[in-house]
Order: sequence, then structure tokens, then C-alpha cells
Amino acid sequence: MILHEFFMADVEDPYLYAGFPIAEWQETEKGRWVMENVIEEPVFHVVPSMHTLGYQVVISGHLTPQAEIYFTLKYQ
Repeated sequence: MILHEFFMADVEDPYLYAGFPIAEWQETEKGRWVMENVIEEPVFHVVPSMHTLGYQVVISGHLTPQAEIYFTLKYQ
């Protein structure tokens, strides 16, 4: 399940630059809830974005069915 996503400009090392926004997201209400309720450690993927000519960062993870419903209703 996609838990969070954001776009970045074209940078030399996108994995390095993705770290700061991910850490900021983990400090938000949504990020804290995800980190407490995710089954396994969430993973992030960096993919080129043709829309912004930069990168899209997608954080995904697995939630229980009940947590998935709560997440969808509250945060999406």
C-alpha cells in the first residue's frame, strides 16, 4: 500500500536528498501513525518523474486490514 509520496527536483543523488523529507514526514501525525501501525518497516522507492523532470519518492508498506481501512478513511 502506498503510504506517502512526494516529488523532488532533479538532483545528483536522489536517495540522499530523499532522506530529509522522509524524516520530516515521520514526525507528522500521519507519519507517526504509520510507523506505529505498519507490519514491517516501510520501504521507499525513487523513480524518475516525467511530469516534473525530477524524481517521485513513494513510501509503501503493509498494514493490517483494519489499519488499512482506518488509514484510507483518515489520511486519503
